[in-house]
Amino acid sequence: MVTGSYGAGHDRAAAELTDAFRAAGDLVDGYDVVRLAPAGLGRALRSAYYAQLRRAPRCWDATLRHLEPGMAGHTLATGALRVLTPAVIRAVRHADLVVSTHPFASQALGHGRASGRLAAPVVTYLTDSSVHPLWVHPAVDLHTALHEVAAGQARRWGGTTLVVEPAVPVTPGASVPVPLDLWRGADPDRPRRALVTGGSLGIGSLDASVADVLAVPGWTPVVLCGSNEVLRHRLSRWPGVVALGWRDDVAAVMRAVDCVIDNAGGFTSLEALASGTPVISYRPLAGHGRANARAMELAGLAPYVRRRAELPAVLEVMAHAPRVDRLPCGGPTVVEAASLVMRGRRRPGPLAVPAG
Repeated sequence: MVTGSYGAGHDRAAAELTDAFRAAGDLVDGYDVVRLAPAGLGRALRSAYYAQLRRAPRCWDATLRHLEPGMAGHTLATGALRVLTPAVIRAVRHADLVVSTHPFASQALGHGRASGRLAAPVVTYLTDSSVHPLWVHPAVDLHTALHEVAAGQARRWGGTTLVVEPAVPVTPGASVPVPLDLWRGADPDRPRRALVTGGSLGIGSLDASVADVLAVPGWTPVVLCGSNEVLRHRLSRWPGVVALGWRDDVAAVMRAVDCVIDNAGGFTSLEALASGTPVISYRPLAGHGRANARAMELAGLAPYVRRRAELPAVLEVMAHAPRVDRLPCGGPTVVEAASLVMRGRRRPGPLAVPAG
């Protein structure tokens, strides 16, 4: 299992998949492409990525727009990521199968497959609702997508793709108690609660989202600030706002609110969908956040609220929506898809994967 610690979503997906493969009787080793990268390159790329998201989100948006195959940015990026290939191949050299949950790892592994230096088949687990080109390498044996919208995007970039069951923990509601400290500081005259999330890093226009929820009568914004302690301290001084730091009981928090307002469309949004709590995309992050919001809307998973004036009406609809598991379903598990890949590698010729 090769992940990338750029935010927590890729690592959490890798952890879920590790548990699933071990439950099937497999031995699993895990690696972080950030740690595998030579000369501190992985940490430098991670710092640059965080800086772009926090300080220059438009720059990150522009970066993603220039990554389509055939463009100079794509050629430059994929060529640069070849430097990761030797270290990644050394790490997984004894594996029978390699699963990637990060695009940098997928590019490095794809280079290894294309050059013949990596014999083991590779499966990429696409963690987001949208798929940018760096996720896809044509030499990767299979790309597994969360729904058909993402699968179509991956196929557009040249990847062999299959829709699978999302790798996210699903905990029965009855077994998840409401945290006792959750409503500390809440206004009793605002009984409905919207959970505003900015992922594990607590980034994006969260202050603006909180202000917009406060402007809706009867609603209390509950904010998952993640590791962003500066944000938590700032929002905790706002009257009527519940500002939460890092939580290990996110599933319980999600089940206790009336709606989840998400800005990234990554692993947190999948957790919310699995909890049964309605999800909306609002003020998404530049680049992948906006792409994920559009993809989730197209897939019928969550409405994308583009204007502040629309928020009160959408929140009212969400408050009365039924509590059901909203994850896309119907595909095989990633373990089952991996078994298909392994069987396909034992036969001559290309792997046959169903179109849907």
